[in-house]
Amino acid sequence: MSTRAAAWPAGGIQPDWTLTVLPSTQDESGRDEPLGDLDDRRLVELCLAGRVDAFDVVVERHQRVVYQLCFRFVRRHEDAADLTQEVFLRAYRGLRRFRGDATLATWLHRIGVNVCLNKVAGRKVPETPLDDAPHIPAAGDDPAVSFAKAREGARVRAAVARLPRKQRATLILRVYQDLSHREIALALGTTVGAVKANFFHALGNLKKILAEEASAKP
Repeated sequence: MSTRAAAWPAGGIQPDWTLTVLPSTQDESGRDEPLGDLDDRRLVELCLAGRVDAFDVVVERHQRVVYQLCFRFVRRHEDAADLTQEVFLRAYRGLRRFRGDATLATWLHRIGVNVCLNKVAGRKVPETPLDDAPHIPAAGDDPAVSFAKAREGARVRAAVARLPRKQRATLILRVYQDLSHREIALALGTTVGAVKANFFHALGNLKKILAEEASAKP
């Protein structure tokens, strides 16, 4: 059964690849074991044993979060979709290096951060037009207020893109991905203390960038 990736925004350009998810495998007793019911560790074991379709379930399970992570870095759907595909390709090729000392989700975050940082290194991240991710007002909202919220969100995203690499990654993982300090440390291959320091400096620099932009306005 082919399943189209569900993480892509309505009306967006979907990637060329699709998922092929087979219905089940068997446990040691010979009973059917639906792939979708298995935990990540078991899926990895099956994939390493030759069940490639088990990795399709991993992709289906984690693609939305990985896509959202990539989008936070590049802020363009097409780039985020390409990077998402690259993250899972690298994960599949390096699956034997997954030691299980962190969750599979954390391991995928680590790959995603590295892929995204390499993508944006040395280049200016393009500003996302407001129409690409519009603020959806609630019923009765003042249109002017809604537009102001959208503009403020765009300013913050642009300011985040100007942060140093480690600070940007830490802030995105903490604020947008809601990872704990320990999970971020595992994802970035650093210590909890370093994560806390980077997050503290990221917030300070973000505030400074936004203040400088505000003072520069005529």
